[in-house]
Amino acid sequence: MADDALIAQIHQLVNEEHEVRSGDAPDAERLAHLEVTLDQCWDLLRQRRARREYDQPDSAAVRPEGTVEGYQQ
Repeated sequence: MADDALIAQIHQLVNEEHEVRSGDAPDAERLAHLEVTLDQCWDLLRQRRARREYDQPDSAAVRPEGTVEGYQQ
């Protein structure tokens, strides 16, 4: 996935997250899924940017939920 497409997906997921949160009864399961997916997208974008330095951005891959959710912020 190219960076532009990845950034577009991140924006779409953020908009969806805002819609879900603004509802009368936010769907906790959907929010949790969106948060994990966003974390994975941001991680993939960071990987691509870091690997670009070595001309290998396409070698980046989506990491499992357990990995990205375990990062310290």
